[in-house]
Amino acid sequence: MDHTRDNLVNIFLEREETSLSPYAFRTSQTKGRDRYQEPCRLRTEFQRDRDKITHCQSFRRLMNKTQVFLAPEGDHYRTRLTHTLEVTQIARIMARALRLNEDLTEASALGHDLGHTPFGHAGERALQKCFSPDFSHYMQSVRVVEKLENGGLGLNLTWEVRDGIANHSGSIDYCGASTLEGVLVKYADKIAYINHDIDDACRAGILTIEDIPAHLRECLGQKHSQRINTMVTSVIRASTDKDHICMTPEVKAATDELRDFLFEHVYLNPVAKGEEGKAEDMLIKLYEYFVKHPDKLPETYRRNLDKESVERCVCDYVSGMTDRYAIQLYNDLFIPQVWRGR
Repeated sequence: MDHTRDNLVNIFLEREETSLSPYAFRTSQTKGRDRYQEPCRLRTEFQRDRDKITHCQSFRRLMNKTQVFLAPEGDHYRTRLTHTLEVTQIARIMARALRLNEDLTEASALGHDLGHTPFGHAGERALQKCFSPDFSHYMQSVRVVEKLENGGLGLNLTWEVRDGIANHSGSIDYCGASTLEGVLVKYADKIAYINHDIDDACRAGILTIEDIPAHLRECLGQKHSQRINTMVTSVIRASTDKDHICMTPEVKAATDELRDFLFEHVYLNPVAKGEEGKAEDMLIKLYEYFVKHPDKLPETYRRNLDKESVERCVCDYVSGMTDRYAIQLYNDLFIPQVWRGR
C-alpha cells in the first residue's frame, strides 16, 4: 500500500496549521457539506470543491457568456470564463501573500459566476423584469451549485465555498463573506473586471488609455499589468497580519474613481451597449414562451416542475443559456425560415 497517498490529506492539513496566518480559515474548521460524502484520500475538502466546479457543465458554459461585449466576434475579448480565470489568479496571488487558505479562495473564485446569465448584466436585468426583481446572478450561482448541477443533485460544496460565492458581489465597503478568503474574492473580482474591461474597451475602439484621467493613471499605472499590480499590492500591504481585508486609502479612492469612470464611458456607453435592449427583449420573450409552454423545456428543467413553480424552472433554464444558444433558440422559435423548396 502507498502510505504517502493515504497520508496526503493529513500532510496538507498539517501544513495549513503551521504555515497559514492566524486569521486564515483552516480546512479542518469547515462546516461541511449538506450531504455526507466519503472523504478523499488525496484532496482536502476545498481542493475537492475546486475540482467539482471545474468539471461541471455550468463552468464550461461560461466560455460562451458575455463579460461586457455581447457575443463578441473577436477572439481576444473576455468572456465570463476568462474573467473567472483572471479573478482566480488574482485571488490566489493575494491569498498566498497574506497566508490565507489558497484552496478555499480558489474554489470560491472559480464558482463565483456559475449562475451568471447570458448577455452579462443585460440578462440579469431581463430576469429581474420578467421573473423577480430579487433575481441576482450571485444567488443564482448558489442555486446552480446547490440544486441544478449534477442532474439536480447539486455539487454538494462545502458551506464556506458557497458563502464566498453568495457574497462576492457588491461594494467592497461591505464584505459580507464569513471568511477572509471569501472577502478576498470580492476584491479580486473588482480588480479583474476594472482592468480587463479597460483592455477590451480599448480593443473595441470605445476608449483609449489617454481618456483615463491623468491622475488615475499616475496613481494606478499606465499599463494593464501595472494597474493590477498596484491594486493587488495595495490589498496585500493594507491587509497583512490583519483580521480584515482592505486597500490602502489612496489606491482605493483611485480604484473607486476608475470604476465610476468605466460606468460612464464603457458600461453605459451606447456604442458598447447598443444591443443590450434587444438582448433583454429576446430573453424576456424566451422566458414568456416557456412559461406558456413548459412541456417544451428540456427534461433537465422539466423534471423540477413537480416541486418548483413553472416560472422558477424557466428562469433556471434561461439564466443557464449561453449567448449563442439563446440567439439560436430565439431564431428557431420566432424567426421564419426561408423556404428553399425541394
